[in-house]
Amino acid sequence: MNETISTLLYLVSASLFILGLKRLSSPVTARSGNLMGAAGMLLAVVLTLLDRGIVDYTAIIAGLLVGGAVGALLARRVAMTGMPQLVAAFNGFGGVASGMVAVAELSTGTHPPLETAAAAALSTVVGIATFTGSLIAFGKLQGLLPGRPMLFKGQRVFDSVLASGIVAVAVLTIMADRPGALWVLVVLAAVVGVTRTLPIGGADMPVIVAFLNSMSGLAAASTGFVIGSGALIISGALVGASGLVLTTIMSRAMNRSLLNVLFGAFGGNGDEGARSTAAAPVRRATVEDVAITLAYARSVIVVPGYGLAVAQAQYSTRDLADRLAERGVDVRYAIHPVAGRMPGHMNVLLAEADVPYEQLLDLDEINEDFPRTDVALVVGANDVVNPSARDDPSSPIYGMPILDVDQAVTTIVIKRSLSPGFAGIDNPLFYRDATLMLFADAKAALDELSKAVPEA
Repeated sequence: MNETISTLLYLVSASLFILGLKRLSSPVTARSGNLMGAAGMLLAVVLTLLDRGIVDYTAIIAGLLVGGAVGALLARRVAMTGMPQLVAAFNGFGGVASGMVAVAELSTGTHPPLETAAAAALSTVVGIATFTGSLIAFGKLQGLLPGRPMLFKGQRVFDSVLASGIVAVAVLTIMADRPGALWVLVVLAAVVGVTRTLPIGGADMPVIVAFLNSMSGLAAASTGFVIGSGALIISGALVGASGLVLTTIMSRAMNRSLLNVLFGAFGGNGDEGARSTAAAPVRRATVEDVAITLAYARSVIVVPGYGLAVAQAQYSTRDLADRLAERGVDVRYAIHPVAGRMPGHMNVLLAEADVPYEQLLDLDEINEDFPRTDVALVVGANDVVNPSARDDPSSPIYGMPILDVDQAVTTIVIKRSLSPGFAGIDNPLFYRDATLMLFADAKAALDELSKAVPEA
C-alpha cells in the first residue's frame, strides 16, 4: 500500500478515536461516539493487516465475520446487569492481546534495540497483569469469587519480593537475549495481577474497573512503540489517559487515594457484617403508604443503586416516574459516581429505559436540593446514602461524599433487607424516624407502586 495513503488513513483512524472519546463525555452523544471509536478501530485493524501484508483477504474477512458474530452475540445476550463483568473481560482481553504481541516480538530470536525491548517488557508485564487481574475482577463481579478482600499472612512481604523479582527479570530480558527470562516475566506478571486484585473488596470494584481499563491502554500504547504503529500508540494513550482520569474521579468520589484503593483491602461482600444498630426499630411501610406519600409530594428525587440493577428495575422506575409526572410531581434522579459496579452504571441503565438525560443529575448538581425535596426515593442504594460517611469519624467510609437523602422531608428506601452494602457496614439511615422502609424486590415494588399511585 502507498505510504502516503497509509499515513492518511491512520490519521483518519486516530481522529475517529479522539472525536469518539470526546462525544463519550455526554450521554446525549455517547452512542455516536461509541460508533466512531468502533469505526476507527476497524479501520486501524484492517489497514494494519493490509499494510504489513500479514494475512490475505480471506483471513481478514474471516476474522471480521467471527469477531463480529461474537460481538453481536454478546451485545444481544449480555444483560445490562452483566455490563460490569463484560467491561472487566474486555479490559483483560485488550491487555493480553498487547502482551502477546510484545512477547512475540521478544521471541523472534533477534534481540531488538534497547528502547524496543524496554517497551516490549513493559507491555508484557502490564498486559499480562491486566489480563489476570481482570479475570479476578470478573469473578468477583459475577459472584464466582467472594467479594470480600482476600489476603494471606505475609502478603505485603510477598508482594514486595514479587515486585522486585519482576523488575530484575525485566531488566534481564531487556539487556540480554534470554528466552527463559521472558517466560519467567510472563509468569510473574500473571501472578501479580492475581495477588493485587484478590485483596480488593467489592466496594472498590468501580475504581478497579476504571484502573484496569487504563492499564490495558498503557499496554496497547507500549505495544505500539514495539511494532511502530502510530494508531496503536494514539489509541492506547487515549484509553490509558481517559481511564486514569476516570480512576482519579472515582477515587475522589470515595474520598480515597488510588493507593488506598489498591492496598487498603476495603469492602465486604455486601451480605456480611453485623449491624451495630440491629436492635433499633425501623418504620416499615406498605405499598399503599409509599404510593400515597409519593402521589402527594411536589418533588421526588430517585436515588438508584446496585439493587435496582440486580432487579432489572430500570423500566419500572421510569414507569413510576411517568405516573408521578402525570400528577404534576417534579421527578429527578441523583446519580452517585460510584453507584453500581462500574463507572456510569446507573446512567447506562436509566438511559436504556429512555429516562430523559436532563433528569439525570450527579452528586454535585443535586445534593443541595435534598433539603427542599419532599421525598427521596432510594432504590437499592446503600453505601452512597450512608450518613456515617458525613457524621461518624469512626466509620471506615468517613469523608466519602454521599447523597444527602436524609435531609429530604421523607426518605423512602426500597430494599430486600437490612443487610449492609458492599462496604460491609451498617446504615443509620434505615433507623431514622423520617425514613420509611419498603422491604421488597425493587422491580416488584415499583410495579406495584405504579398501580397504586392514584391517577391525576
